[in-house]
Order: sequence, then structure tokens, then C-alpha cells
Amino acid sequence: MITYETTEGILTVSILGEIDHHTAAGLRTEIDGIIKKHSPLCLILDFSKVDFCDSSGIALVLGRYRLMRSLGGSVELTGLAGNVSHIFEMADLKKIVTIH
Repeated sequence: MITYETTEGILTVSILGEIDHHTAAGLRTEIDGIIKKHSPLCLILDFSKVDFCDSSGIALVLGRYRLMRSLGGSVELTGLAGNVSHIFEMADLKKIVTIH
């Protein structure tokens, strides 16, 4: 499940629950629809309420990065902690997205 808000070209999407191979496709579809509707310059993905994340979360971020880049925008991550933070550190995503 997600919630989102938009402010002056910034779309903040808060992800709730788990990100795994069962949930990732639905999250991708929902987030992409919101991006296409609002055309933000920056997408902020908030992981502060994510309980579990596997490599599907990395794929989720990479896909949104590609989409936002094709639209001339950027992606930032926030709220990474614990195991979720470890997954993203191992993938070294800080090379392509801003991590707060």
C-alpha cells in the first residue's frame, strides 16, 4: 500500500508494509500511474514504514529511476533503516539516486 502527496513538482510516495516479489508489481503499477498523472520533477520514495524489503525493492527503485530520468526528473530515497537500509547499501544505489 502507498500514500502520496505532491508539492511544487515534488511527488513523495510513502510505501507501507513489505516489498517482495508478491507486492512489487502492484507497487510499480500504482507509482507509475501517479508519476504519469502528476509529471513530477522529483520523486521521493519514503521507506520509513517498510517492514521488509528484498531485491524486489531494488528493482522497484531502478525502474522508477529509469522512468523519472526519461521524463527529465530525479529520484530520492528517504526513511531507510535497518535491514531495508542494508539492502540498498549492498546495491550501492547512492551512485544513481540521492539517499537521505
